[in-house]
Order: sequence, then structure tokens, then C-alpha cells
Amino acid sequence: MKRRVVITGIGAITPVGSGADGLWQGVIANRSAVRTIDRFDPSPFPSHIAAQVDDFDPADHLDARRARRLDRFSALSVAAARMAFDRGGLDAHDPARTGVWIGSALGGVAFGEEQHAGYVAHGVRGVAPTLALAVFGGAGASNVALDLGLTGPAVGNANSCASGAVAIGQAFEAIRDGTVDAALAGGSEAPLAPLTFGAFAMIRVLSQRNDDPEHASRPFDAGRDGFVMGEGAAILALEERDAALRRGARVIAEVVGYGASNDAYHMTAPRPDGRDAARAVVTALADAGLEPDRIGYVNAHGSATPLNEPAEARAIRRALGDDVADRVPVSGTKGLYGHALGASGAIEAAITAMAIDRGTLPGTCNLEIPDPEIQLNLLCDATPVAVDVALSTSFGFGGMNAALLLARHA
Repeated sequence: MKRRVVITGIGAITPVGSGADGLWQGVIANRSAVRTIDRFDPSPFPSHIAAQVDDFDPADHLDARRARRLDRFSALSVAAARMAFDRGGLDAHDPARTGVWIGSALGGVAFGEEQHAGYVAHGVRGVAPTLALAVFGGAGASNVALDLGLTGPAVGNANSCASGAVAIGQAFEAIRDGTVDAALAGGSEAPLAPLTFGAFAMIRVLSQRNDDPEHASRPFDAGRDGFVMGEGAAILALEERDAALRRGARVIAEVVGYGASNDAYHMTAPRPDGRDAARAVVTALADAGLEPDRIGYVNAHGSATPLNEPAEARAIRRALGDDVADRVPVSGTKGLYGHALGASGAIEAAITAMAIDRGTLPGTCNLEIPDPEIQLNLLCDATPVAVDVALSTSFGFGGMNAALLLARHA
């Protein structure tokens, strides 16, 4: 029999709160952290807003030398991983049997942009010697492994906005199949730099509600006009269930299924009928051996873009069937902290796990007038409801789709 996989720790650094408890408090407060950007001058772009993490100082989490050497992406990765590692008690596991899986759409690209500016102004002497070590896709996972002395697999992926969910899914499979006994898995993103931000602004996928930042990220709302870029990190401590129980670890939730697919349709637009996004959900259900009617909550990708959410709603209906889709509560939490690209799926998996554990389902911040094209049972406010199984979906550029099924541990 395949081994069972449980979540015993959560590390998070987000615009609405840090640590598992800080993130959850931000979710329950249901107030957006989106503001006008102050990291750089956004005036050349049509969008001037983002969800920044303003209280993150690497020196608060890392020793002074590491804090100076790591770029923001890797520092977020290591800080969130340390939280999850400590909260989950993963030091009880053999480091050689503990892996790291971290997804990020852009990795250290923003740091590379900063160094390019130094190169233009001062030549080679203006470039940090750590540049080559910061911009490769596996830098986050490698730095976490190095920091914690973990010698199992260390894997970075760049599967766009599905990256964090893919990392968790792959770590889940590795533990279940016996490749490792424990893992740190999730996503990290630090994209708030002028050219990096501007690349998304120029293709007009970002909200332009510059005069009302707090209400700009509006998942499933009829007035949504694009996503709001965010930053942050979330890492889950995963381990084999029996080992966790033997040492008396507190289980937050169980990972029971994972599915992935690709639309093979368009680089930025989802397949309108949601066929292949639905297939990721169906694959996760088959992986878990569950019927759709077991799902009690859906934490949707809900990026607040005009094209994506009707397609996502169709995908949910295709995968779960009309009867389930009509009744199952659905919410999208990006109204709170924007879209942290590859970290979003991990942040939302953490929220979903805590929703199961704490018996309250998150609301959908800024949902005022639901889009009539989106036929889902949408939650506006946080609602006390106990559920046994929940679905978290993540969809990204390049048609990348991922679905995670989490369950109450029993």
C-alpha cells in the first residue's frame, strides 16, 4: 500500500501576515493588502499597484552573512522553510531522507534586473558576485537545503502560476512512493522590480484600478479588470503519516491527491471550455480514490482576470458535475494578497489546510457583484463550516494546471 502524507507545519510570509497564525488572521480579517507601489516609480506603466510584503527583513530570520548574500527570492524561501521545518519538527527525520521542492515562476529574475542596472551604471564592478548563484531556477530549493543541511532531493520548478502547487504535488508523490520520508514544499516569489513588473503590465493582464488599490483585486466579481501582482512565500512541512504519529506530531491536514495537465492552447489565455483544467481535478480525484461529492470546499485559483475565471468555473463544473458544483462552497483568496505568481498555489494550499483544521472557510475579498457568467456557489465572507475534503486549484501561463486534494486527518 502507498504511504499516507500529512502536513505538520506551515511557514508563510505574505502581504496579509506571516507565519501560519499571521496568515490565517489576515484571511479571517478579509481586508486587502494591495497598495500603490513604493519600491519603484510605477508611473511608466498602466498599473501602479501591488501587494507588497513590507515587514520582511531577512536579518530577522537569517544570520547576518546569509541575509546579506541572499537575494529576496531566496531569502523568502529560506525564511518560510525555516518556519515550516521548526513548526513541523522535521529535525526528527534523517536529512538524507528529507527533500525540498520549491516552485517559482520567476525565481531571482528581479535581482538580476537590479544587477543589470548596476552593470549599466558601473560596469562589472557594479554587479554583485552572487548574481550567478541567485538567478537559476533551483536557487530557492538549493539555499533551503544548504541552510537546513537537507541532503535529499532539492528540486526547483518554474511552472508559472502553478509552480507552488506542482512542488507540493511532487513532494507528496515522493513521500507516498518512499523516495523520501519528509519534505519542505511550496513556492516563493519576489517579482516587484520595474522591468519584471512592467513586463506583465505591458501585456495588460494587471488591474488598472489605480485610484482604488484596496478594491482592485476582485476574484469572480463582475467589475474585475485584471490581477494584482504580489510577492511572498509559503512552505509546507510534509511527512509520512506513521512517522509523524509515532513522534506525536500535530497533523494539520492530509494530502490525498494531486493532478496536473496542460491546455496546449495559448500562452496567456486558458482554454475557454476548461476541459484540461478539469482533467487535472479529475486526475487528483482518481489519485485520491474519491468521488466528487466528497469535496466540501474549493479554494479556486481566482486570479481576477476577465478570461480566466469563466474558464475556471467551467472546469470546476466539468470535473465535479453540476450537482456538486451548485452546492459546494467556493472562494478565491487573491483579493487579500494579490497574485504572487508561483507562490500563490502554495499560499492557497496552506490556507486550505488551515481551513480544514480550523473549521472555517475563507471568504472572497472584494466580491460585490458576482459575474453572472460564473455559475458557482461563491463565499463572500469567512464562514464557519467543517469540511472533510477540500480542493485547491492553480492555473498558469503556458496552460499549466494543477490540483491538490487535502483532507481532515483521521
